[in-house]
Amino acid sequence: MEKAYDLVIRGGTVVDGTGGAPYQADVAVKDGQIAAMGKISGAGAEEIDARGQVVTPGFVDIHTHYDGQATWDGRMQPSSWHGVTTVVMGNCGVGFAPCKPADHDRLIQLMEGVEDIPFPVLAEGLPWNWESYTDYLDALAARRFDVDIGSQLPHAALRVFVMGERGVNREPANEADINAMSAIAKRAMDAGAIGFGTSRTLNHRSSDGSPIATLTAGEDELLGIAMGMAAAGNGAGKGVLQVVSDFNDPEAEFDMLQRIVARSGRPLSYSLLQSPRDPEQWRYMLERMSAAKAVGLQMRAQVATRPVGVLFGLELTANPFSTYPTYREIKDLPFAERVARLRDPGYRARLLADEPDSSRAPGLSPARAWERIYPLGPDSPDYEPTTETSIAAVAAGRGIDPREIALDHMLDGGAGNGRGMLYLPLLNYAQNTLDPAYQMLQHDCVVPGLSDGGAHVGMICDGSFPTTNIVHWTRDRTRGPKLPLEKMVKAQCRDTAETVGLFDRGLLAPGYRADINVIDYDRLTLKAPEVAYDLPSGGRRLIQRASGYTATVVAGQVTYRDGTPTDALPGRLLRGAQAAPTAMAAE
Repeated sequence: MEKAYDLVIRGGTVVDGTGGAPYQADVAVKDGQIAAMGKISGAGAEEIDARGQVVTPGFVDIHTHYDGQATWDGRMQPSSWHGVTTVVMGNCGVGFAPCKPADHDRLIQLMEGVEDIPFPVLAEGLPWNWESYTDYLDALAARRFDVDIGSQLPHAALRVFVMGERGVNREPANEADINAMSAIAKRAMDAGAIGFGTSRTLNHRSSDGSPIATLTAGEDELLGIAMGMAAAGNGAGKGVLQVVSDFNDPEAEFDMLQRIVARSGRPLSYSLLQSPRDPEQWRYMLERMSAAKAVGLQMRAQVATRPVGVLFGLELTANPFSTYPTYREIKDLPFAERVARLRDPGYRARLLADEPDSSRAPGLSPARAWERIYPLGPDSPDYEPTTETSIAAVAAGRGIDPREIALDHMLDGGAGNGRGMLYLPLLNYAQNTLDPAYQMLQHDCVVPGLSDGGAHVGMICDGSFPTTNIVHWTRDRTRGPKLPLEKMVKAQCRDTAETVGLFDRGLLAPGYRADINVIDYDRLTLKAPEVAYDLPSGGRRLIQRASGYTATVVAGQVTYRDGTPTDALPGRLLRGAQAAPTAMAAE
């Protein structure tokens, strides 16, 4: 006898994404959508006992860099280990389409430099079965994933495609260039792009050290592209704008972005972080967003919910001794041999007596002083560490050189066997507290973002942000106020989805997409980062897992059970914005 539903999740505490109080209910799924909620009498072909657990919508991560990984892999890990059921890529202006064959290596070098994804990995992994951005979307549409994927048109690729070497050299775009970019942007939005991403930060450089091609793009160029998006959909407008900027002149930069939004009518989000250069600037940015909202402009900030920093380790891209001449003697040895040399008393003594040849080496630069570097523990890493746990403080307490503490932790800390990691917060931690992030999250124009899932594979592992958002902010934080679970669920489900025009998800309600998490809330734990060698060409990457996700459901199919993937790959390429269910559209 045919069951009434494909899936029924019974007896859980529903946190539905509206921000309302949790309540107990069953959730029934049919044909990839939520069919009913409440006390469900009909049976499901599959049932999940969620008693004592929390049931939420799937998490929507709108700032990832899976542009390459999505062309060779069906699993968008690490994000899909952390309850994420929808990702948006093409952020920061980097990506692989449109691209002429002669520029393949150029775009790989840019992604390698900006997002720390090694050249050999991309050179082997990318199939390059596209040239236009529309072709790229078609290539993705033929694939299957464990999450839904939205793609944004990347500005750097677009600029190089239209302007060639002039674009790479950051020459001003002329009228013909702008018209060409505008036309491509229109076609991209009509073909199904979620939006357009650009970068205006000196932190983004190609692997040869040159700044990203979009760094100094003029307002006329950005407006021309935005107006191309406004012309999509037979003039109704399609797509969102995503920007990362240094905001060196915050007033002038925000004025420009506001003019572009006002002229084009396209919603915009930008990255907002507390910078040690100006630890209070974020307050000004929030004030400007409030003023923009008051005049009807759609501008939001994506905020990192923990410090944005780098990891140092002997298996990683860098460690505190990378710029020491003595370390360079062994840097190309196999990992096990390097560890053995570092344990040798004679070599160790030479290394600790050496000096780095870079003023930016850890311990020398004020931004990288030992007072700001922390040992990362083997379990439940602390992303709001106190100064008393810094390398400097531990060394002072033992009366020895901080470099000895750092070396010993890399050799024997964490997972041991040379796999210990050190953590250097760079942004969102200028005052050694996450209180600024807490205050940012209170603003009605802020959403959690900036996980960079799929990127920075040898230095950063922030694809786990969604789990931190639950574990740290709603349950475990001790150094300041916490957030209600229902507020954080709404923030990283409904609010993020709406920011990029995905109105069919992020809520648990009949008619909405059946993207669901069943979470053992009391047991939810973020594991320490670890290294895997599972990228194309045997490339290395940082990964991070979690325990406590009983089940993750995408389009009504269980994709993960207790952190283990099933055979289901129901995720698809999203073709542009998604409308709310008809019955719910007026709500």
